[in-house]
Amino acid sequence: MTYLRPANAADQKRAAEILSELRPAIEKYRDYRVALAEGFQIFLPNVPQEHYHFTSYRYAIEARFGFNPEHPTSLLYKKVGDGYELEGAMYTAPKGASEEELNERVPLSVARWHKHVNLCMPQKGTELQQVNLKQFGFRGSISTEAACEQAGGVWRPQVFGWMVHVYPFESDPAKIWAH
Repeated sequence: MTYLRPANAADQKRAAEILSELRPAIEKYRDYRVALAEGFQIFLPNVPQEHYHFTSYRYAIEARFGFNPEHPTSLLYKKVGDGYELEGAMYTAPKGASEEELNERVPLSVARWHKHVNLCMPQKGTELQQVNLKQFGFRGSISTEAACEQAGGVWRPQVFGWMVHVYPFESDPAKIWAH
């Protein structure tokens, strides 16, 4: 994760501008079916998650080359009954983006960007029911390449690029950019 920089008025203003563009842009996605109809795809829908990421691969490609507050790469939902409730959004940046480039997108005095590193993933084609999620994946216990190899997994030094979550409908400002 990136470190928080000292707060300043210019960054607070920029963060407020991002929110003023994001909120109306994703309002229609409160109905998750609209997101699906517009091409968002649920990432790992069969794996229990705190936040389900509905990803727009079109916006993900766009994010490689620039930042558009109205086009988050993913929408964040929580599972509610047979449906989903919109909680927020996720912006992305390329793996090799510098902290200055991240700061230009979403100020580092407001939010902490993160990336997923040192992951041991199960072999491709392994059925989900066969995967020990306590060992493999994002919350898995395997943290070295040697241990991953021994467990029969595939080591990934980094998956995806940089990410930052935003919860624009929160009333508490401290929770809007919380991770």
